[in-house]
Amino acid sequence: MRCRFSSAAFGYSAGIPQRHLENIMKYLTFIRHPESYREAGPPPALLEAMGRFVRESLQNGSLVDTGGLLPSKEGFRLRLAKGAISVTDGPFIETKEVIGGWAIIQAESRAGALRIAREFMELHRTHWPEFEGEAEVRPMFDPGMGP
Repeated sequence: MRCRFSSAAFGYSAGIPQRHLENIMKYLTFIRHPESYREAGPPPALLEAMGRFVRESLQNGSLVDTGGLLPSKEGFRLRLAKGAISVTDGPFIETKEVIGGWAIIQAESRAGALRIAREFMELHRTHWPEFEGEAEVRPMFDPGMGP
């Protein structure tokens, strides 16, 4: 499925001229935090700031797609162990932190991806001072890449 806000529609990506697009790497980012944050929800000021951040990032091409996740009580897990698949319904009370949201970003370098993720976490520090969590950023495997 392709994001309707694809950077190709804008003719640039992450503020980089079209001729340098071959250097762009996609990264999957996700944010982990206590499950209780899903129940209470973020402060309105953070939602407004994140809305601006998402609009600007889509416009400059550094954001490919993003979304939030419902509480874990709405989900399930599949586990393969010793040849058998088991299903566990949420909530996952043994889990200290859950993935609350995700984004696919694109940047020309690790430093560029770090800058984008840091800016996103800074929004939380500024608009939700009590927030504690972490963002994980991982390069995505593109077709043709391999060991």
